[in-house]
Amino acid sequence: MVKRKSEVLGGNSSIQPLPQIRKMATQPATTTIELSPKEAQLKDLLLDAAKFIDKSRTIRDQVILRWAGGWVRDKLLGIESHDIDTAINVMTGEAFALKLCVMCQQPDAVKKHGIEESDIGGLYKIARNPEKSKHLETTTIKLFGYDVDFVNLRKETYTQDSRNPQMKFGTAEEDALRRDATVNALFYNLNTGKVEDFTTGLTDMKSRLIRTPLEPFQTFMDDPLRVLRLVRFASRLEFTIDPTAEKVMGDPQILDALRLKISRERIGIELQKMLKGNHPRRSLEYINDLGLYHTIFTDPSKPDIPSPDISNWKAVYECLDSLRQNKTPGSIYDVLVRSDEAAYYAWVLVAVCPWENVENPKHSGKGKAPPPLGTLAIREGIKATNKLCDLATTAHNNRTEIMSLVKAVSDKAPFIAERDRFGMAIRRWDLRVGHWRVQVLYAFLVDVMNVLGTKSKDPVSVDELLRKWQAFLDHLQELDIMEAPSLERIIDGNQLTKALGVRPGKWLARALEVCIAWQLRHPENTDPAGAVKEVQSKRAELGIPRKKKSR
Repeated sequence: MVKRKSEVLGGNSSIQPLPQIRKMATQPATTTIELSPKEAQLKDLLLDAAKFIDKSRTIRDQVILRWAGGWVRDKLLGIESHDIDTAINVMTGEAFALKLCVMCQQPDAVKKHGIEESDIGGLYKIARNPEKSKHLETTTIKLFGYDVDFVNLRKETYTQDSRNPQMKFGTAEEDALRRDATVNALFYNLNTGKVEDFTTGLTDMKSRLIRTPLEPFQTFMDDPLRVLRLVRFASRLEFTIDPTAEKVMGDPQILDALRLKISRERIGIELQKMLKGNHPRRSLEYINDLGLYHTIFTDPSKPDIPSPDISNWKAVYECLDSLRQNKTPGSIYDVLVRSDEAAYYAWVLVAVCPWENVENPKHSGKGKAPPPLGTLAIREGIKATNKLCDLATTAHNNRTEIMSLVKAVSDKAPFIAERDRFGMAIRRWDLRVGHWRVQVLYAFLVDVMNVLGTKSKDPVSVDELLRKWQAFLDHLQELDIMEAPSLERIIDGNQLTKALGVRPGKWLARALEVCIAWQLRHPENTDPAGAVKEVQSKRAELGIPRKKKSR
């Protein structure tokens, strides 16, 4: 068995089990919850289903139902939730749900509970999948607009080498103690109408504290994913993580367990939930402060690759959060982040920034060049999607050109009025994966990280950087080229080949780009003749064949 933290550090360890938390409560603390009319309707239906089942059972134990975890927590915080986990004491979730469906088909039940055809959706079962942190089968039904999961109360026993526990039927106390945080271990007992707290959940809710029900070190060793879950809940709820838990969350043994026992897909799911939440900066701050960065954003199959320097990473996520919080029309964030998808991509690229300064291995020239290390870190570390990985690679590849144009505008270079130069650059950045604006934001954030980390006699302030990049974006707006990737061609391929009197060939794509560049230089001209003439002047350069003479 794995030794507990107190045993590892010796008898004088400052990290001790918390007896008031570890001890099962014989009489749980309680409070009440005021249900909405729909919630009350759902409660009455489920209680009748329990009575319906009790009548057909020969076992004396009464079916007792509890709403568990997140719904109870959110309800106490005044947050509406449409996902309700229902825990059952003496039968599986599937068995209860099947009996519920039988009862709901009876005319008396339909009339009593005002059940409309649209009130009850299909029953479906989510299979057990330990690698996705799904240790027990659950059955879900759509009821009165709620997604209701049914599962039995359970207790868990872990082995040293696996985060997949042995599952058994358990009591409400045992079910509460196996959970990741006390604020997620609360029950609402449908039979009594009261909240049940077998840990310290209600007290911790008032204190806005995220704490593990059992001793933290063993809790995280049993299931290291709980480290990330606590980070997510603390960020989302704006709670504080218990200092006793914080002390061990970055422990080398915990980090090793996180690497070995947790699938990278599951780590990616937790991170996605963090970065798509309302407080992504806080999530990254926890990851930074707790020493989790190198465990999360890495290629675990290549332990010998160099680690990025994250000493200036804080400036990056704080800068993006400041831009987000202080967004105004025409500001950097307003111009560059135009959708929820772009916002999520921006936060992932924030995580990639430190890798920008790690030298990529030189390509031998044979075969396709490997992606940059930053792309590998999210592809293998959090199993990012192909689109997101392609965006990280493209942002890396385009950063040098973006920086050069920013400098040109700042230095008032003579060519900055050339609309086609900037417009065609934007089209190139956007060509493969889109999101050219997010790529520009990435270049800006890397600039923030690097400039603020430079030990120079004349350090550049954040305000100076902001003014420089804002001037660049304002210049693009003045040139009216922000929508250059979607610019409609003044002439298409068929029209161009016909005007030139030749057949299509490999030259055509480049020739059409020449036409687009001409359009950007002549935005008021709607006659394609000028574009054709431009192409004709570059026949040799483009490799356009000579016009065939008619016989």
